Amino acid sequence: MTTTRFAPSPTGYLHIGNLRAAVMNWLIARKGGGTFVLRLDDTDPQRSKPEFAAAIEEDLLWLGLTWDRFERQSDRIDRYREIAESLRETGRLYECFETPEELELRRRTQLAAGRPPIYDRAALDLSAAERVELRKTRKGHWRFRLERERISWNDGILGDTSIDSASVSDPVLIRGDGQILYTLASVVDDIDLSITDIVRGADHVTNTATQIQIFQALGENPPRFAHHSLLTGAKGEALSKRLGALALRDLRAAGVEPMAVLSTIARLGSADPVELRGRPEDLVAGFKLGRFGAAPTKFNADDLLGLSAKYLHSLDFQEISGDPALAGVPGDVAEAFWLAVRGNLNRRDEIAEWWRICEGKFDPEISEEDQEFVAEALALLPKETWTAETWGQWTAAVRQATGRKGKALFMPLRKALTGKSSGPDMAEFMPLLQRGRQT
Repeated sequence: MTTTRFAPSPTGYLHIGNLRAAVMNWLIARKGGGTFVLRLDDTDPQRSKPEFAAAIEEDLLWLGLTWDRFERQSDRIDRYREIAESLRETGRLYECFETPEELELRRRTQLAAGRPPIYDRAALDLSAAERVELRKTRKGHWRFRLERERISWNDGILGDTSIDSASVSDPVLIRGDGQILYTLASVVDDIDLSITDIVRGADHVTNTATQIQIFQALGENPPRFAHHSLLTGAKGEALSKRLGALALRDLRAAGVEPMAVLSTIARLGSADPVELRGRPEDLVAGFKLGRFGAAPTKFNADDLLGLSAKYLHSLDFQEISGDPALAGVPGDVAEAFWLAVRGNLNRRDEIAEWWRICEGKFDPEISEEDQEFVAEALALLPKETWTAETWGQWTAAVRQATGRKGKALFMPLRKALTGKSSGPDMAEFMPLLQRGRQT
């Protein structure tokens, strides 16, 4: 059975960049009829915050990316320590004592000599007595000893991929303060949770190579890996500089619809066009991992606004009837109101503004040169119940009485009745406007 996971660290808010992994893993799980796991990688007690953890869950639920299982790494520390001990016993985890300053000095020396700046494994040459002495003055950290070989896998997006482990430092799995790091904890979780497929950013390729060897050292076959391209701005600039404005909570506050986000992310960077869908499940059938490319992918946040408006325009009344934005609209006119205004909405919160107009809670916009014309036109406005024919009948009467036509006729009347120069079809809207004139 297919089992995927999304494993964010609760050290900040979810943004459009790391959402790609969530969407892709969710779609793979749903397409395979399997399990989608939400796992919080919260082993860093200093940077992981409860408010960020809660926000991650809130954002995913807003998007409709529900999960089948939930885990926190902070609940599994004893398990990681158990696995670390087994790696010590087999000689794959070894203790090192260099300070950050010492490592930096070695790195600079290697670069100056034209050698790759990787850890030189000096700690492996320490005697037992030397280790005892070093422990008296400093805390040791633990590295995983890589087998010096080429690590290869068939990547779901990048194709055949390989990394020469001789070009990579033995990764630190446990810090000097005892903190278990992501590289080990993630592998242990993926084994214990029977993860079959992992999609993550291309910046994790080297990570994947080292983790494959950890899987093998623990006697397990690694999952299938795929690495999606990284997003850039619309002009190819680094997206990371703009992430503060692209947090999901900020997009939501800006009125972006969740299906605009999902429809974009589910296809962006692939050979398939972005097409608006009505529900998350509607994205499953057409999703193909192999259709995605490896090149950096341009993302324009402005595109989401247009797609959001298109989504609102497509909604039938039954799909919106329970929305809080319609809570103030009486039930007897709610459907007619929605059908009249939906095509003019860019954001959901604009619904309330249009209803205030219907209630007469707005300031008419009448220019000085149109005041006499509008007064004459309003005197011709029928007093009886307005219908879909009223606008046409009234404007015809005003045209005959004043001689005005075209924009000079219609625009001042629209502004007088709504306070706006554009909006819903007035034939549909006028029956709703009469409510405000009767209260």
